[in-house]
Amino acid sequence: MKIPFLDLSKIPNEIQLKLQEKFAKLLKRGVYSFGQEVESFEFEVKDFLNTFHAISCANGTDALELALRALNIGSGDEVILPAMTWVSTAEAVIMVGAKPIFWDTDENGLLAKDWTKAVTSKTKAVIPVHLYGQMLEMNNLMVKAKHHHLKVIEDAAQAFGSFYDGSFAGTWGDVGCLSFYPTKNLGALGEAGMCLCQDAGLAERIRLISNHGQPERDQHNLVGRNSRMDTLQAAFLRIFLEDFFKHQQLRKEFAGIYCEELSGLPDLELPFNSQDPSSNMHLFVIKSPRRDSLKQYLEEHGVGTAIHYPTILPDMVPYEHQGNYMNARKLSKECLSLPLNPWMKKEEVYRVCKLIKDFF
Repeated sequence: MKIPFLDLSKIPNEIQLKLQEKFAKLLKRGVYSFGQEVESFEFEVKDFLNTFHAISCANGTDALELALRALNIGSGDEVILPAMTWVSTAEAVIMVGAKPIFWDTDENGLLAKDWTKAVTSKTKAVIPVHLYGQMLEMNNLMVKAKHHHLKVIEDAAQAFGSFYDGSFAGTWGDVGCLSFYPTKNLGALGEAGMCLCQDAGLAERIRLISNHGQPERDQHNLVGRNSRMDTLQAAFLRIFLEDFFKHQQLRKEFAGIYCEELSGLPDLELPFNSQDPSSNMHLFVIKSPRRDSLKQYLEEHGVGTAIHYPTILPDMVPYEHQGNYMNARKLSKECLSLPLNPWMKKEEVYRVCKLIKDFF
């Protein structure tokens, strides 16, 4: 039995038919940029996440850059972010001319609580990353950020639908950044992203920057760029949003099987939030000092896995920075992501569990 880490060709036939029908309608309509589909998707996300403003853009990386630019963060400024995250978090900071200041994570990969030790007179913002769908204690972070007069940009690329203390990921900070990359819990059939915020003026600035600084055609109020969401992707995302809760239930059911079957194994640690209803369970990440040999064993038996992430950002050439990132480095050597997605079958989850138990 071959069990891929993720196979997007397994999207159920009924959803594929809806996508095909939507594509046919859009072909007849002939609108491929902006339009009703984009506006409707923004409204639906705004309603779903209970946020005042939802501004679509081309992808999650752009969302981070748009947020930084809209908050006037640039040359000479410093931005604190965790040492372990996808490269986009640091990439966007450098693209606006600011300097990323890396800080260690806790044992679960989230920005360590003592991050304020990195604050200097040049610090203008902090970017908490809700890694794997795990949410930080945002009320505590927001209090600290306010005390130091810092902007908060949430990297919620992996956390659509996750919530903390009654509020969704991306709705706590000055700006929340979402990614709808195809592998995400709410994924497009291509690239797409979004910025969330509660301030009308900031929302308008983000929208202007994302569309060449235009409030209307041929009127340019500031220097912007082109980061519009594709109309087709907005239309497809609306279809996937309809089944979001259904797919979340499957993710959590499968995560529950993993927890029940794998608990108590030596040299294996389950994710701390594996039974937490507030997590969207984007990834099911186990930890083991025998990670590499386990990964190889599973591959030899037809099971695909992934490592998120094998190298922390301060150890990469473009972002190299000396520091004691003890937790982040340990995670990069021990973390292994198991297959977890709504396109799987229950027997596949049990098969993965049996192989892991056999290995240990």
